[in-house]
Amino acid sequence: MPAARFVVFGEALTDLIHEQGEHWRAVAGGSCWNVARVGARLGVPTGFAGAISRDVFGEELARLGHEAGLDPRYTQQYDRSPLLAIVASKSPPSYFFVGDDSADLHFDPDRLPADWLAAAQIVHFGSISLVREPLASRLIALAQQVKDAGRRICFDPNHRNLMGEGYPATLRTMASLADYIKISDEDLAKLFAGQSEHDALATLRGWAPTADILYTRGGDGIALLTPSGAVDRPVFQVDVADTVGAGDASMGGWMASVLTRPDAAPADHLAYAAATAAIACTHHGAYAATRAEVEALLARA
Repeated sequence: MPAARFVVFGEALTDLIHEQGEHWRAVAGGSCWNVARVGARLGVPTGFAGAISRDVFGEELARLGHEAGLDPRYTQQYDRSPLLAIVASKSPPSYFFVGDDSADLHFDPDRLPADWLAAAQIVHFGSISLVREPLASRLIALAQQVKDAGRRICFDPNHRNLMGEGYPATLRTMASLADYIKISDEDLAKLFAGQSEHDALATLRGWAPTADILYTRGGDGIALLTPSGAVDRPVFQVDVADTVGAGDASMGGWMASVLTRPDAAPADHLAYAAATAAIACTHHGAYAATRAEVEALLARA
C-alpha cells in the first residue's frame, strides 16, 4: 500500500449525546478524524495520524475508519481510556470533554510509516488536539518539521471551549505555518472576540499572507480568499438533515480537490468544498461523501 498523500493529525473521539429523557447516543467523531474520512472517501490516499483506545469506542472508530478507506498504518491504539465529548444539550449547545491521560495523548510520531513525510503532499492539523498536552506541543513541533520539509499544511482551528488564554499564540503559530486555512464565521467571532469580521479576517491574513483561506458562513455562503483575490458563492440547496460535520466536510472536500485537480480554478475548488459540505448536511451525523456523490451534485448544479 502506498503511503498517504493526505495525512491528518489530531483527535478522534466519541460524542455521548443526551437525547430525550434518560437516553444517550454514542456517535464516533472528532473534527480531525472527520476530515480524514472525507479525504479517503473522496479517493485520496489518506492516513489519520492519531491514537485511539482499544475498548468499544476505539474499536468503533477503527472499524469506521477502515470502511472509509483510511490507511490503518497511521492510526495507533493504546490500552488507555477513550476521549469522550459529553454533549449534555444540543440546543443550546452544552458540552465538555472527558479524557485525562486518554489514548489520544499518547500518539507517537516515531511510530508512523518510515516514508510518511516523503509521500505526504498536504498535512492537516487542528481542533482540540492543539490544546491537549502533551500532544499539543508534540504536534506544533511536528508542524514546523513538516513545513521545513517543504510539505503543505492545512489548518482548521475549529474553536472549542478548551481553547483558553494560551491558545492565541498557538493560533498565530499554526496560521503562520499554514498554506490552507479553513475557518467559520462562528470560529472567527470566538477566536477574535471584540474584532469585526473585516478586522478579524485582516488579522488572520496578516499572520498568513500567502495562505488560501476558506471562510464558511453556514447557510449564508462560502468564500475562498486567496492572496490575489476572493471568490464567493452560495451554498447548494439541499434538504438538510443536520449540519453536524459540515465544516469538516468542506475542509476535506477542499483538500481533495486541491490534491486531485491541482490545475482547477479557485472557483472550482470552492464549488467542490461546498458540494461536499452540502451532501454531509443531507445525512444525520458527520457523513463523508463519495466522489460520485459530489460530482453528481456538481453536475446537477
